[in-house]
Amino acid sequence: MIHVVAVITAKPGLRARVLQAFAANRSAVLAEAGCIEYGAAVDAQGLPPSRGSFGEDSFVVIEKWATLADLQAHAASPHTQAYGAQTRDWVASRVIHVLEPVQ
Repeated sequence: MIHVVAVITAKPGLRARVLQAFAANRSAVLAEAGCIEYGAAVDAQGLPPSRGSFGEDSFVVIEKWATLADLQAHAASPHTQAYGAQTRDWVASRVIHVLEPVQ
């Protein structure tokens, strides 16, 4: 299994727009071969900001894929390419961590 943790930082004030595009693309990703989990998360409300907070312009995408080949196919898929093109001007940075479980 492959785990992905992607930290997406939108340009100031554009996180909601990026999340709306993410939500519109999510069902297509979940239908891909090997997709086990694919969702977005933001800092929990009701807690004071800390050094570990991502902030109001950022969100985290948490993914699980059956195989590395499935993840690579996802990255090359037309809907993922279209999502990237749609959001390119709204995103300040993307930091993607590709991980595997410790056996």
